[in-house]
Amino acid sequence: MEHQHTSHDHSVHGTNLPGEHEGHDKHDGHNVVDFWKRFIVCTLVSVPVLALSHILQKWLGFQLTFAGDQYILAALSSFIFFYGGYPFLKGMYDEVIHKAIGMMTLIGVAITVAWAYSVAITFGLEGMDFYWEMATLIDIMLIGHYFEMKSVMGASVPYNCS
Repeated sequence: MEHQHTSHDHSVHGTNLPGEHEGHDKHDGHNVVDFWKRFIVCTLVSVPVLALSHILQKWLGFQLTFAGDQYILAALSSFIFFYGGYPFLKGMYDEVIHKAIGMMTLIGVAITVAWAYSVAITFGLEGMDFYWEMATLIDIMLIGHYFEMKSVMGASVPYNCS
């Protein structure tokens, strides 16, 4: 029998309605602590990404350039993409496999395109990189997902209020 996704079927997305939680801290195969840890680590790594971004340097009126700075920027951003972006990339994969495209797919596509295009710029393609935008998007999505999970965990309203 083929799985049919309905608006009431939350198992595909890994979300549960209040009262349906398995461990009260699981969501999309990750726990709250995992998202918090990823957020803290990626935010710390984002600081040098922001500092090395040539466009931000221009906007803020300072210059921090040296031989190979674009490769350090690419390496730090790649770490953020793979480590911080992992939950969204996995979520995108799961949504595509289950034919239930949603927010994880949107985030996954956005960070993948920004990262891949920026790496291509670093290695010779003409254009402007999007490393700082990708890094901050991942940071914002991690903290947003963390608060969403905390909110869902703290919800005490029963699903059937009859």
